[in-house]
Amino acid sequence: MLRFGILSTAKIAKDAVMPAIQDAENAVITAVASRDVAKARALADRFGVPHAFGSYEEMLASDVIDAVYIPLPTSQHVEWAIKSANAGKHVLVEKPLALKASQIEALIEARDRNKVIVSEAFMVTYSPVWSKVRELLREGAIGELHHVQGAFSYFNRDAGNMRNIPELGGGALPDIGCYPTIVTRFATQAEPKRVQAVVRRDPDFGTDIYASVKADFGGFELSFYVATQMANRQIMVFHGTEGFIEVKSPFNADRYGAEEVELTNQKHNVSQIFRFPDSRQYRRQAEAFAKAVAGEASEIVTLESSVKNQRFLDAIYRAGEHDGWETI
Repeated sequence: MLRFGILSTAKIAKDAVMPAIQDAENAVITAVASRDVAKARALADRFGVPHAFGSYEEMLASDVIDAVYIPLPTSQHVEWAIKSANAGKHVLVEKPLALKASQIEALIEARDRNKVIVSEAFMVTYSPVWSKVRELLREGAIGELHHVQGAFSYFNRDAGNMRNIPELGGGALPDIGCYPTIVTRFATQAEPKRVQAVVRRDPDFGTDIYASVKADFGGFELSFYVATQMANRQIMVFHGTEGFIEVKSPFNADRYGAEEVELTNQKHNVSQIFRFPDSRQYRRQAEAFAKAVAGEASEIVTLESSVKNQRFLDAIYRAGEHDGWETI
């Protein structure tokens, strides 16, 4: 059993990741750390975790954990991932991993120097939903892929929420823009070459609240929009010469509708519907990470892939500053 320590008491840890780790077959949580030991103890008790620490450093120095999960604000991800690696701990760090692709280089060096596993927590890449999409594309189920279309939006104008605070890594592109990019790269196994974009910012917060993106992958195009001040929506569609694949509730499993992959033929007749009533993508993520740590064959998100995804996002920001294409 891989012994995890949770580095902070963030909401995503409490609501999604901690229950998933405790449910995993090969992982368990043995410690929680917070700058407030009472908060750490309360969360530890909630999940039956034996150890609670009043500082991150104290937990990293302990021998009761083998790995850490880091759900801190984005601006602190790389810093604490490096500290964790230097402490000899394996690291699962919440997305987005960094604010710039160049920041990940130091983390790669720390990973290699300390011989630990470090992975960005893109839970969608562990979902059977996205494995099915990749399988259908490989099989040529829709013929030649020409266009991928996506959308991810929600409404949040809470000034105290980290998603609306630039210094903490807030903004639509870091928070949710990383999803259409990672799933397109995962499903197609292709990389973007250049990008065009429109990026709009909130005049009060300063964060990007809307982005409309067109990316050239060579053989096909990806177009998507993300927004933090629009009505809730999630969709991904892969359109080819012989049909198209529509992914329902593609990112937040089952929150935006049933977890389904719908295959439609050239004549617009639905030919197959693949249903996933309980994808447990967070649990699968924990189990895949634990297998990788154990040296077993396991497909996880590598830091090298994270660099490519962040370069994509970096290029979108640059493209939003001018008309025309931006090379990735």
